[in-house]
Amino acid sequence: MHLVTYLHFLHATEETLSTSYRTVSDGHVADGDVHWTTARFARQCTAHAQALAPVLERCGPADEPAPDRLHAQGMTSTRDGPAGLLRDLLDLYQLTNLVDITWTLVRQAASAIRDRDLIHLTQQYGEETKDQLDWLRMRMKAAAPQTLIVAT
Repeated sequence: MHLVTYLHFLHATEETLSTSYRTVSDGHVADGDVHWTTARFARQCTAHAQALAPVLERCGPADEPAPDRLHAQGMTSTRDGPAGLLRDLLDLYQLTNLVDITWTLVRQAASAIRDRDLIHLTQQYGEETKDQLDWLRMRMKAAAPQTLIVAT
């Protein structure tokens, strides 16, 4: 069953996203809203991954490895300055989108097999992921005019 493969992928990607949020939080301490919000998002992603652990135990190991191109490259460093912050937020946005669509795909499969616990999990954490996307989009929109137009 491919669902197990995607559950393992989702777990790993949530962990990668958590680490990436933490990297951005630590790298942009001077931007208080970015620092504190990405730290909170890191904790959310860690909680998402932890909540998936019992599901993975119930499902067991994946019957097949994840496809070669199905992986998430996390962030290991941040960039300096306003343009660097904008690029870091864009990287987080792309990674968060991957997590978001994976929650959606898993929710569709959970609905098909009528797994109420998994449906509830995907709804709750999928909504938190959407909230992360909303904040990232808003923060990038706020930063873009100053960053992209004004020479620094």
